[in-house]
Amino acid sequence: MSVILYLISFIILFPILLLIGIYTICRKRKVSEVKSFGFAADATTIVLFFSIPLFISSLWNVNISAYIICFAIMIAIIFTYIDWKTQKEIEILPLMKKVWRFLFIVLMTTYILIWIVGMTQQVVTFVFLS
Repeated sequence: MSVILYLISFIILFPILLLIGIYTICRKRKVSEVKSFGFAADATTIVLFFSIPLFISSLWNVNISAYIICFAIMIAIIFTYIDWKTQKEIEILPLMKKVWRFLFIVLMTTYILIWIVGMTQQVVTFVFLS
């Protein structure tokens, strides 16, 4: 049981490794590059929803879980409105796919920025306070 807990913790801590791992497994199974990356991005997005609030909370003691959920809902509303204005009929699955992939891009960018800022902050703290 503790092995599973460590594995889940590791994946939440390093979701980029999940992205690379799923992509690699899909490519080994002869899935196309585009579908492999899409599947890996979809799985990683779920983990990023947990990972980003955890990192921000550990770095700056701020809880942003509700903000991320509200942001995701607002993005879904905006994309739905755009689809409603541009198409005759809203197709749910393609709309959800667009929203999910957009959230992947935003959350992965945020994750990378948090890592950079967190590492920089720790290095500056170490250099100037030691």
